[in-house]
Amino acid sequence: MKRDKYIAALFVLMLTFSTILSGCAPHGNASKTGDEKSLEEVCVEHKCTMKNCAMSVKTGIRPGERIICPICGEVISTASGRVVEIIKQPLKTGPIAPLKKERKLLYYRNPMDPRVTSPVPMKDPMGMDYVPVYEEGSGEEAGRTITISPEKQQLIGVKTEPVEKMDLEKVIRASGKIAYDPELVVTQEEFIQALNAEDNVKDSPLQDVINRTKDLAEAARRKLKLLGMGDDQIADIEKTRKAQTNLYLPGKGESVWAYISIYEYEIGLVKPGDLVEIEAVAYPGEKFSGKVVSINPVLDAISRTNQVRVEVENTGDKLKPEMFVNANIKVALGKKLAVPEAAVLDTGLRKIVYLSKEGDVLESREVALGQKAEGYYEVLSGLKEGDVVVTSGNFLVDSETKLKAPLAQ
Repeated sequence: MKRDKYIAALFVLMLTFSTILSGCAPHGNASKTGDEKSLEEVCVEHKCTMKNCAMSVKTGIRPGERIICPICGEVISTASGRVVEIIKQPLKTGPIAPLKKERKLLYYRNPMDPRVTSPVPMKDPMGMDYVPVYEEGSGEEAGRTITISPEKQQLIGVKTEPVEKMDLEKVIRASGKIAYDPELVVTQEEFIQALNAEDNVKDSPLQDVINRTKDLAEAARRKLKLLGMGDDQIADIEKTRKAQTNLYLPGKGESVWAYISIYEYEIGLVKPGDLVEIEAVAYPGEKFSGKVVSINPVLDAISRTNQVRVEVENTGDKLKPEMFVNANIKVALGKKLAVPEAAVLDTGLRKIVYLSKEGDVLESREVALGQKAEGYYEVLSGLKEGDVVVTSGNFLVDSETKLKAPLAQ
């Protein structure tokens, strides 16, 4: 009996202690105190339109735990099952933005003179930053447009000019000297002697002798070609049987020869008969007229030039052998679509012009150019007749376009 009394007393004591503890513990539905808010209220406050958002964060909630709202994308701090604060820390979830392909930086160019470049960022004497030039392929350089008010265009000095077809004439400027070529004269005389010997033995019964004289004449003919003489000149010597002694000792009133060196990239434009204007260093400002007679068939491997033989009128017998001279060879290119040279911006990888359009809009356009004439380029593609291009202030327009481009992205 005594034992049963002890057990009953212990049970009562445990029941009493349990009742006291349950009364002290906070109830899940207790009224809100302080700044606490229910989960539903937080979601409504932060414009979470899905009701199951609050229900989902209730599951397994523990005091002090930070829970991520799957709808709002926020981190929620809780206490005793109630929201104490919402931390502004949105998850970096959702579709990942595509990475922009970085362009390869080639160099930096002077904003006022594109011929001046630098491998590192720097400023010009006026304090302007050098403009970065990137590798081709991004497509961002060509096709850009920018709107500049007429007042600002006038301020930066924008001028325009139409693209049109015109007769282009290219002047090839080269240097050379008045010929002193006794070797060529001696070869001409050998050729003449071989021709005379061939005539003398043409009726000979000895075929071997005839063949030998023909071989000698042919060998002299090939040597004359290697020394720069054309077929017409050789035929003229064969007809007159007279060597060109003015190659080393011109007589009074006799024309002289000039050897002019033309660079490889221009030799394709020169042909026999082209007019040439010669100016000797000894007589500055005085012009001597001549014409191209022949072109050496062999290119100089070191200087990458080709020698052109020019026959020059020696007015007043002023031109002497071995005199240095400057030559201008005028080459007619015909009627071509042309753009002013000042309109072209050469980035090193491509050539760009700025078109002036309605509404004060300037558009960059990549062009393909041919020969450069006097103040103009031949247009191969990218422009059409009637287009209006910027010929002055285009460097500043280009800089303005690059400055505003990041803001438009």
